[in-house]
Amino acid sequence: MPWIDACAVDDVDEEDVIRWDHDDRTYAIYRSPDGAFYCTDGLCTHEQVHLADGLVIDNEIECPRHNGVFDYRTGEALRAPVCVNLATYDARVEAGRVLIQID
Repeated sequence: MPWIDACAVDDVDEEDVIRWDHDDRTYAIYRSPDGAFYCTDGLCTHEQVHLADGLVIDNEIECPRHNGVFDYRTGEALRAPVCVNLATYDARVEAGRVLIQID
């Protein structure tokens, strides 16, 4: 699987999320409090709302519509009303860029 250049490291603040659109799909790219990068599907599994509009606290993303919570490192649904996990994708940093591997 090829790695896709998604954004610059500086595009994502620590403990934050940005939206990334690629090949007619939406993803969310996160930067954890310890500076690691993660990527998930960009739409909530409950009502297809953009997660990039949500609130990131520690290693969790809260959906802006109904306050469901996911662990963005694993995609695990943590708080109702979400009950379906998010798909996750490998992320790495190379030369100041965030690369994502989409299968």
